[in-house]
Amino acid sequence: EVQLQASGGGLVQAGGSLRLSCVASGVTFDDYAIGWFRQAPGKEREAVSCISSSVRSTYYADSVKGRFTISKDNAKNTVYLQMNSLKPEDTAVYYCAAIVGPYCSDSYDHWGQGTLVTVSS
Repeated sequence: EVQLQASGGGLVQAGGSLRLSCVASGVTFDDYAIGWFRQAPGKEREAVSCISSSVRSTYYADSVKGRFTISKDNAKNTVYLQMNSLKPEDTAVYYCAAIVGPYCSDSYDHWGQGTLVTVSS
């Protein structure tokens, strides 16, 4: 059974940083592309970032480019989302998701529970 465990959320002031982690179990991690999504209150879920299974390609939403960095440690079955220069509009529940295959996708097979990020102004 594939399980994803997201963690690292919390309360931070605007301009601060947080690092989210997504640990996977029950998978051959090297075979999976991993995405980060977020959903703010009253808004639809949006894709934030993604990293391919090979780690060769990444994707960032325009709203986070230059501030967020995604990385993947296949040895630790973990994907990280380093979030810098946080803004109040980054406040949301953040989810990680996985899909088998080399590339990022519009749809994912497996989802973790969310971790709440709150950025105060």
